[in-house]
Amino acid sequence: QVQLGESGGGLVQAGGSLRLSCVASGRTFSTYAMGWFRQDPGKEREFVAAINWTGGSTHYADSVKGRFTISRDIAKSTLYLQMNSLKPDDTAVYYCAKSRYISITYNVKDYDLWGQGTQVAVSS
Repeated sequence: QVQLGESGGGLVQAGGSLRLSCVASGRTFSTYAMGWFRQDPGKEREFVAAINWTGGSTHYADSVKGRFTISRDIAKSTLYLQMNSLKPDDTAVYYCAKSRYISITYNVKDYDLWGQGTQVAVSS
């Protein structure tokens, strides 16, 4: 059974950077698209970025486009989210997730496996 585990969250000042990692243990995850989502307390989980199964195609939410970069290392079964120029509005718990599909999707319901989340806090 595949499990996902995020790391790399923390507290950073506005304008700073963080890199989140998500390691998949168990059966390989290389044949599925992967995504990052985030959630504030009392709000719905929102799409941040996604990458297709080969890593050759990516898509970002408008709010993070140009600042965040999603990537994957198939050999290491690891998904990354490089976050630059962080803003206080980026504060949330960030989750990595495995899609049911090989192509990029943005809907939470299209993802069937989730990590436990990692907290990102950006101070002004």
